[in-house]
Amino acid sequence: MIRHTVVFRLKHARGSEAERHFLAKARGLASIPGVEKFEQLRQVSAKNDYDFGFSMEFADQAAYSGYNDHPDHVAFVRDRWVPEVDSFLEVDYVPLTKAG
Repeated sequence: MIRHTVVFRLKHARGSEAERHFLAKARGLASIPGVEKFEQLRQVSAKNDYDFGFSMEFADQAAYSGYNDHPDHVAFVRDRWVPEVDSFLEVDYVPLTKAG
């Protein structure tokens, strides 16, 4: 299992229509094959200046690679992420031990 996470800050004003539209479009990433447990999160810690986070899981590297290369993901990154995200940090995790 791979857990893909990203925290980010948008170029848009907080609470703006542009912010809401970006988040609405990003929800479409959940429909890409292989994406599991997609979440949009609001970052609340005072320890960093990011505003939002996305988290999703993939069964394995093949599913994650399929997501990264999927035309809908590529288009979202090109058309929305690059022009609208001010700053971000991406972290991908694998479990140290199997649950159970």
